Amino acid sequence: MTSQYEPHEEMNLDSILDIIHGLNKLKDVDMILDRTLLEARALAKADAGSIFLLKKNKLSFSHVQNDTLYGERGAGAAQYSNLTLPISSDTIVGHSALTREVVVIDDAYNLGSDVPFKFDSSFDEEHNYRSISIITIPLLTSSDTLVGVVQLINAKDDNGETTVFSEQSKKFVPLFANNAAEVIERSMLNRKIILRMVKMAELHDPKETGAHVMRVSTFSAEIYQRWAENRNLPPNEIKHFRDLLSLAAMTHDSGKVGISDNILKKPARLTPDEFDVMKQHSRFGAQLFSNSSNEMDQMSYEVTLHHHQKWNGTGYPSRAEDGETLAGEDIPLAARVVALADVFDALSSRRCYKEPWEEEKVFELIRRESGEHFDPELVQAFFEITDIIRAIQQKYKS
Repeated sequence: MTSQYEPHEEMNLDSILDIIHGLNKLKDVDMILDRTLLEARALAKADAGSIFLLKKNKLSFSHVQNDTLYGERGAGAAQYSNLTLPISSDTIVGHSALTREVVVIDDAYNLGSDVPFKFDSSFDEEHNYRSISIITIPLLTSSDTLVGVVQLINAKDDNGETTVFSEQSKKFVPLFANNAAEVIERSMLNRKIILRMVKMAELHDPKETGAHVMRVSTFSAEIYQRWAENRNLPPNEIKHFRDLLSLAAMTHDSGKVGISDNILKKPARLTPDEFDVMKQHSRFGAQLFSNSSNEMDQMSYEVTLHHHQKWNGTGYPSRAEDGETLAGEDIPLAARVVALADVFDALSSRRCYKEPWEEEKVFELIRRESGEHFDPELVQAFFEITDIIRAIQQKYKS
């Protein structure tokens, strides 16, 4: 995801409400976090920033942007760090979460002796960066629920030089953050609802785990992002499609709840007859999202029904009217992306009937199946982001 921003010329309540209105149009939590950080940085004219979300009484690193280090194409693999911090005054972020107070720092390397926290300079040292001005804001909902913490780094003046955060920033960015917290909380609940559905499927099919679903969703979003950038699609179009795809990809195997346990839990390869039954899961899943004009449901319908189609036309299911399967660009784009992400994760993961394949063996198969099973342009995009793919695997381990 891109991270550069246009600084907001006007900073007032109306402009903040307009930004929140835009946030409310998004559905997936990752896209909302990206937009929240982007808009917070624009309001404060900040070079960089990060968001930590509250998970199991810890602060989990969830999003980062840094124009100096990462530029227009975003943080890449750095986006998927597994960093967690305690809610304590040992760190600036932890102190803000603990006290629920905004922390403003004019010079991170000269904190003085009257503060309880320390500045961790390890990131600066590793990346040859210099953090100077910092504002750290707890994300609090109207019910005073702590969702996480947003931290902005290095305010910029009109000449692009690092300066302190303005009085306007100190007033309006926390106001924006608290409103954004409501949207973030809602999007996290949406994801939890989907993952609960996955948990139900997991009771039925041990392979369908939350980690698998998160990996397939995130692989799909990143593969699509690079494919779309390679095609020079408009940024707004990319963001909109990615937002829908991130959630739709999570539903890809929801139809397996309609398949017998004897088949789903069989600790061996399926017979041809059993595999014919298994194929029905794509139709079962599509039935959950049929007859809807909602964009999210429409993409979920396409993904569940067609993610086992193949570029060369030998996949499934066939169309009822003529018995033919889809091929090439007749396969919906979302389904083509998920097909690649799903196969990669299945081969890379342990199953009851197999051990995980070595990475190079999986890569070799994907290269070989370019133009056969998979869309060649998507395969190209996949191999351009293997560092991101590996980082996602580490973040969402089974």
